[in-house]
Amino acid sequence: MGALPVYRWRLAPDGYATRRQLRALGLRPGGQDVAAQLERPRRRRGPLVAYLYRVDRAKPVRPMTPARRAALAKAVSGPPTRTEYPTSARVRKPP
Repeated sequence: MGALPVYRWRLAPDGYATRRQLRALGLRPGGQDVAAQLERPRRRRGPLVAYLYRVDRAKPVRPMTPARRAALAKAVSGPPTRTEYPTSARVRKPP
């Protein structure tokens, strides 16, 4: 396989999208390789790089199953909180 085509910032042709753009369209890369590269120049450092995927080869996002929905709800709810703490955890103020 040859080198990837490189496009400058905001000059990529239609039909290519980043992962974030695919997700906004309800798509995912679906196992395809990176099709192109997008570079945004910066002054004193190397360029910012974004990988582009073909939109026509992208697959739809997998549907949310009840088990995944429950796991996500549990993860988002955060750690359990305690309302009462043991006596050893209390801090005393000096007199």
